[in-house]
Amino acid sequence: MDYNRINEAAKSYLPAMTKFLRDLIRIPGESCTEGGVIHRIKEEMEKVGFDKVEIDPMGNVLGYMGNGKRVIAYDAHIDTVGLGELCNWEFDPYEGYETDEVIAGRGASDQLGGIVSSVYGALIMKEQGLIPDDVTVLVTGTVQEEDCDGLCWQYIINEDNIRPEFVVITEPTNGNIYRGHRGRMEIRVEVKGVSCHGSAPERGKNAIYMMADIIQEVRELNDRLHFDPFLGKGTLAVSQSFYNSPSRCAVADMAAISIDRRLTWGETYISALDEIKALPSVKKYGAEVTMYMYDRPSWTELTYPTECYFPTWVIPEDHPACVAMTESYRSMYGEPKVDKWTFSTNGVSIMGRFGIPCIGLGPGKEEEAHAPNEKTWKYDLVKCAAIYAAVPNLYVLNAKEEK
Repeated sequence: MDYNRINEAAKSYLPAMTKFLRDLIRIPGESCTEGGVIHRIKEEMEKVGFDKVEIDPMGNVLGYMGNGKRVIAYDAHIDTVGLGELCNWEFDPYEGYETDEVIAGRGASDQLGGIVSSVYGALIMKEQGLIPDDVTVLVTGTVQEEDCDGLCWQYIINEDNIRPEFVVITEPTNGNIYRGHRGRMEIRVEVKGVSCHGSAPERGKNAIYMMADIIQEVRELNDRLHFDPFLGKGTLAVSQSFYNSPSRCAVADMAAISIDRRLTWGETYISALDEIKALPSVKKYGAEVTMYMYDRPSWTELTYPTECYFPTWVIPEDHPACVAMTESYRSMYGEPKVDKWTFSTNGVSIMGRFGIPCIGLGPGKEEEAHAPNEKTWKYDLVKCAAIYAAVPNLYVLNAKEEK
């Protein structure tokens, strides 16, 4: 392959990529409200010459290049989180801005830049004849990831009947290649008390006081969780609290918390639930420990319920997908660092549930995700588009050489 030609093509598309990304930022698209963003992506895919573009019943946009039986996919979730406190923003989050180096706005890094580089990476593949005859390249703009990562790919695999050979996850990677991350789950702990008049609290059982004991033990449990040399330590954090009480003049008769549990290698949802169930105060107060379910309708009003469990995944550094990505990177930009994400991605379903290998490279930085004044770098858009363009050919060539 002529890597210099690939790189120059990616550079030449920077003005188009910049416009595309700024257009996407201007369209609000939080989870379950992504319709406008999806249609804008479909428009761009059709404009640059994808062979087929469709929106599935869940609302994911699927763009195809090539006609082979083997599918190599590039995934970008295109929903964003909300804005948070507007006083923390130094500019209009949806209008954003650009300089010679950066593009700013909600979703710039997490992760609208990923769909931009994927679309133009696929265009470069087509123009330069880089899609092997037996391969179809699929670029997906997926929905509801911020609400329930991986749900979109449960639908794509189970209902659209699409099963790629491997998937490139285009979440931000700080200029590195990522080959895994911790999983996670969402846990609810609920305890029941007995209400009474607040003037005589001894007559009741205060559920908030019970939960206070539980929370302290949950906090201490975090320090004892399993450590993996590559993925790091499992963690947990109390993320929400709830209560019920007849009035402000009464003892609370219910208290509950949500726990964000990050699962490292070797941990499962069963072991994580059992650890909390075994806490002394949970036993003492008969608290109920459960896993949340997710059942919000997508922007197309389709509901696809799932439990809030998102499995851990890792692929070996010598996996053909990782080798192809590393070789593409090295050929244009020097030796990459191969690492892992701190947060989780749609890989929790693609690899975690279904065993389809994933490899990660995406424009932007992890620390920009969910933060005010979010931005990404124009250089990253170019770099990722170029690297993406060479991956399918390298993957197929390496597979032939191994045979």
